[in-house]
Amino acid sequence: MKNRIYKQCLAAIVFVSLSCSAQKTYTIKSPGKNNELIFDLTKTGEPEYRFKANGKSVIEPSLLGFEFQDLEKMTTGFMVVSTEQKLVNQNWEQPWGEFRKMTDKHNELIVHLKEAKGEQRFVDLIFRVFDDGLGFRYYFPKQPKLGKVKISNEVTQFTFADNNDVWWTPVHNENSYYESYYKKSPMSQTDTINTPATFEMKNKLYVAIHEANLTDFASMTLVKGKGNQYKSDLVPWADGIKVYAETPFYTPWRTVIVGKTPGDLAVSQLTLNLNEPSKIEDTSWIETSKYIGIWWGIHLDNYTWSQGPKHGATTKNTKEYIDFAAKNKLDGVLVEGWNIGWDGDWTADGSSFSFVKPYPDFDIEEITKYAASKNVRLIGHHETAGASKHYESQMDEAFKMYNKFGVNTVKTGYVNKFLDKKEWHDGQYGVRHYRKVIETAAKYHIMIDNHEPVKGTGLNRTYPNLMAQEGARGQEYDAWSADGGNNPEHTTIIPFTRMLAGPFDFTPGTFNFDYKTPSGAKVQTTLAKQLALYVVIYSPLQMASDEPKNYEGKKEFQFVKYVPCKWSETKMLDSKIGEYVTVARKDWDGNSWYLGAISNSNSRKLTVSLDFLEVGKTYKAEIYADGAGANYKTNPTPVTISSKEVNSKSVLDLNLAAGGGTAIKFTPVSK
Repeated sequence: MKNRIYKQCLAAIVFVSLSCSAQKTYTIKSPGKNNELIFDLTKTGEPEYRFKANGKSVIEPSLLGFEFQDLEKMTTGFMVVSTEQKLVNQNWEQPWGEFRKMTDKHNELIVHLKEAKGEQRFVDLIFRVFDDGLGFRYYFPKQPKLGKVKISNEVTQFTFADNNDVWWTPVHNENSYYESYYKKSPMSQTDTINTPATFEMKNKLYVAIHEANLTDFASMTLVKGKGNQYKSDLVPWADGIKVYAETPFYTPWRTVIVGKTPGDLAVSQLTLNLNEPSKIEDTSWIETSKYIGIWWGIHLDNYTWSQGPKHGATTKNTKEYIDFAAKNKLDGVLVEGWNIGWDGDWTADGSSFSFVKPYPDFDIEEITKYAASKNVRLIGHHETAGASKHYESQMDEAFKMYNKFGVNTVKTGYVNKFLDKKEWHDGQYGVRHYRKVIETAAKYHIMIDNHEPVKGTGLNRTYPNLMAQEGARGQEYDAWSADGGNNPEHTTIIPFTRMLAGPFDFTPGTFNFDYKTPSGAKVQTTLAKQLALYVVIYSPLQMASDEPKNYEGKKEFQFVKYVPCKWSETKMLDSKIGEYVTVARKDWDGNSWYLGAISNSNSRKLTVSLDFLEVGKTYKAEIYADGAGANYKTNPTPVTISSKEVNSKSVLDLNLAAGGGTAIKFTPVSK
């Protein structure tokens, strides 16, 4: 679908000459006038900003600036040369997502700064104030005294009035893929944390700090400073430099999302609106998908990635999966372990992988022809083990081959602490690599599902072939994790933390809870919660992750088959971070609604108003609820399936088991 943008812009440019001692304050409010950005210079010419929401403090006075290696820092001694203000009100449409129609409405303030003395270098500060938050970035124009730079430090501060509670994950010390549990603690008990970081404010607001449009830059983490303050801490190269850049250049946007409820953060469109429009003019080849895969059986050691008697990626096995997909109207089959390089300790050295040579027992040409005859696609897989340069040397050839065989989606992986044995995934090195993968894939009309990624920052607007990412603990942890697998609280936290970074390939769909693992890991949900997760955790590529045999004859599988992978509307209903989540979503064509409700390790009763349904219409509600005695620990499988007629005035009472959930489809009834 071609990206469509409708713009209404009202611009006013104001030029004011001021010295750094003039102490003028610049204020700009959001279009709805609920949020307010205040900018000024300190007495020594340090750039400083504040941010308020509905009169309440969000960010207290916080400094801005950058420091460089071998150059004077740009943090103080500034004067305001001029300012510009602009109102933007534009609508645009996504080819897929949690919303079909998007509105970008903000007020923009650009402050042109110049050093009053010395090198007299320039920098612009660009602020965009939305009704749901703030985005700001730096622009360093081309200038005689600032060319190639080595950034050593970003000074950007986020100062709070109180020692608020924050939901956070640590940076690199547990793993380098963001695959840690989110912890809730007072800010004072944290050190360096990843973004998105979500704050429960003492003034009753909910705030998330993150970034948008991470392009050719290091990703931002937050290091705890003095008092109630965090400061940007850019992920460095192996040589200690944070960013290599040359003017003119922009930084990514630093974002502050604000809401009265956790759900306000989850439905914010701010991050996507701060990214550039699609660079892919014709997006008709980009499609959402429901799929199965030769994957879960490997994690349970029923199959192997490597060659041998238990090799999973065989022609025979893949055809059986294709048959199941066709029978159940699923779009694709993911196959891992198909290519040369999996024998031995592949995690130690990814240079053995070939991305164009299959194992002898995997006939890719025969398989893709067979899949096409069944209206099913093979989903490709490129595990790199972090050997990114090796992957880049084969990337064009590999994507070209996949395109030839009708493969339009590739799952990529980087299972290694470092890229090329020395660079962080989320440093500038990794950011450049991941962008190259997305851009190269687009040339061959291939969509990407990126595992072990750099965090999402809304780039799926600019490159809508970047479909989903991992970047958190997925359901694979329930097959081998030494801590027993994902606890029931995990999925009640990530909609308000990790999911603020974009679609998450969590891979729900476990129906068999009787498997055994050496670590004792298991899925810690009920079956009804597995169904609800398809609504709660958004991905345009949704996997029915269990082995096909475990779906045979199960009535509950009907919900997995018909739940959509893209939505025209999303409503976050009553939710509490870490306890329970309730989400309602409308299908892409705007007819049916779906609801997912999940709980943590406690059972609970929820009362849900159906006022999101269209007034005056009657709907049939198909309800998949926890059955009698359901409990994630002792009895996860009971599900009660029922139906009833409802309308927008109806109220449903949901009984969620411990670790349980409810999934509902609402279909209009013709009368």
